[in-house]
Amino acid sequence: MQVKIQPCLRMGTFLLLFLFTLTSSAEEAHADIIIKSVNLTIQPRNEVQRGTNVSLTCLAEVSYSAMSQPSHKYIFYKDYQPLHTKETSNTELPYFISDARVGHSGKYKCAVVNGKQKKESSVKDLMVKGLQTPVLSVDKSVMREGDVITANCMAEGETGSLTFFFRDGDEELYSESTNNHQVQQKLSLSKGTSNLFCFYFISLGGTMAQSNKSEVIKVNIQELKIKPSITVKPSTNVIEGDTINFRCNVDMIQQKNSELRISLVHGRTTLSFNMTHKNYTMSAKANDSGEFECISSMGNVHKSASVSITVKELFSKPVLSIIPSSVFERERFHINCHVKSFASERIQQDDIKYSIFKDNTLIISNDRYSDTAGRATNGKYMCSAEAKGIIKKSLAELFEAKVLVSKPEITVDGPVIVGKPFWIVCHSENGSLPIFYTLKRKHFNGNWTDAYIHNNKSRFLAMISTPADISSYLCEAKNNGPASAKMSERLYAPVIVPVGKPLLTVIPVPGNTEEGQDLTLICGIPKGSPPISFTFYRSTHTQLHNTTVQSNSSSYVLTAVTRQDSGSYYCRALNSAEEASMSDPITVEVGVNEKENVWSKGPPNVNQDSEGSPFEGDIEYTEVVHPQPVDPARIPLRKGTDTVYSELQTSQGAPEHMNHRSMVEYAELNHDLPEPVE
Repeated sequence: MQVKIQPCLRMGTFLLLFLFTLTSSAEEAHADIIIKSVNLTIQPRNEVQRGTNVSLTCLAEVSYSAMSQPSHKYIFYKDYQPLHTKETSNTELPYFISDARVGHSGKYKCAVVNGKQKKESSVKDLMVKGLQTPVLSVDKSVMREGDVITANCMAEGETGSLTFFFRDGDEELYSESTNNHQVQQKLSLSKGTSNLFCFYFISLGGTMAQSNKSEVIKVNIQELKIKPSITVKPSTNVIEGDTINFRCNVDMIQQKNSELRISLVHGRTTLSFNMTHKNYTMSAKANDSGEFECISSMGNVHKSASVSITVKELFSKPVLSIIPSSVFERERFHINCHVKSFASERIQQDDIKYSIFKDNTLIISNDRYSDTAGRATNGKYMCSAEAKGIIKKSLAELFEAKVLVSKPEITVDGPVIVGKPFWIVCHSENGSLPIFYTLKRKHFNGNWTDAYIHNNKSRFLAMISTPADISSYLCEAKNNGPASAKMSERLYAPVIVPVGKPLLTVIPVPGNTEEGQDLTLICGIPKGSPPISFTFYRSTHTQLHNTTVQSNSSSYVLTAVTRQDSGSYYCRALNSAEEASMSDPITVEVGVNEKENVWSKGPPNVNQDSEGSPFEGDIEYTEVVHPQPVDPARIPLRKGTDTVYSELQTSQGAPEHMNHRSMVEYAELNHDLPEPVE
């Protein structure tokens, strides 16, 4: 099968081959070129005066094959930013600066690029000296106060970043930064004569250069004669309640100008915006003393005149007083309202009417009020005084009757242990501070302290020697003398009695213990609050047994002791007082049991019973009688100082008809053991 190639496909293939050939040729041409060096020259010199024509020439030393005619790209930089670019086959390229200005000053360099090769020259500085003096122009030299003029400051031919300044003598009027060589601005000037001039700064990298000042232009400003005058009647010294009349006037010619506005101002308050054809009347108040100002305005021009007014109080602000200042519930209190001064030329004392309020509600139209303190009388009180239509109010006073102290509660903080210090807490649920607490014991004062402000309670350090002492404490609280004293109930709290020294009892008594017997250890204490933890130890500090009981003694039985059980034994007692107590050790020696009985039956031809019956000669009978274990619960405990002893009697030598497993036991203990703790 024959494939036919379309004409369009042939053309595309041809173009791709052509482009590939061109690219390969260009790469081969670049490969034949070597940029050896690049230099920049500045003519006529590196430092010139303003207006000089400057040329910068970039020279490239390049080697290439004799058959090629390469072209290079030249790039000029100013302050490291691209300035001019051109491609040529020449080995040098000039860049011209005509009529150089200070703005052309900077750091210059050039670079030559050919393919992937790029080489730069070193950096050269160009310094152009001599900033042009700016020229100032205005649209008029005579103007009316409040008008504006148009001023233009121009530095012909200067380039770069410029900042222009307009000044009237030492006063700066306007400034603006621009890349243009001139700035125009509308300026508002004050009255009199203004001396205008301008100058500029040019930015040269990290430094600024200042031009000379322009010529001074004098501008005459014609004053607007709109300054007002102010008149006050009847006087600048008045009494509160008097009527004051204010009048503001300006030049009669300007008075008819429709643009004229006259205002009356007191402090930050404008009393009237229309004083051109109208007076202002007001009733003087005590806080009206101060400056009153007439301000006339026309366009942007404002002028003023002022007068100081003194207003004497008709009567002073009333003062409310509560007597006494500190009142407890069910005590009487009194409220008075009065003024300290009044203008006797206008009013008398009887002309002033008083009212007393509680929580903004009138309670009496009088200057005095009395009541009995309680919750119903608590609140904010204030009073008012009125004369000739003027009303003044006093400051509010918060009244809150003090609360008598309530019956205190007496408690303990932490555990109470006999013989150790503990804290007693006195606390009253109600009562105004300060509260004085006194700790009493058996009707004798202990010590006293102020209540803590935040938690309204006090703590006392105490100690007891017996549990019964705890109920001897009481607490007294008072906050308004002896009559307010309240007594608590007696103190009741759990008391912990530390354990006494334990006494260890051993049954059988030491010296009478034999192998196979049970050894009973009994640990008892003379005192101590239950529960009691008893621990039994052998001499090697080996714990044998631990138990917690509600009684004052406990026991432990070692069954069928051997000679290895010989040694010292002791016990320890501990309760919640956390003070452990040890008994004295007792040494126990376990001996060999010598009370075993053995009967042997001989050969049949040796003995016969009464009936002549022979014994079975090949059978031997042995009977061993063992002592039985002793139950410590059956052993009576008696209080005394006698020696502890124990006796065990076996049935050795008993008749044949007796039970060989029977045993007679008895124990008598006459030692000092404690009575049970209640």
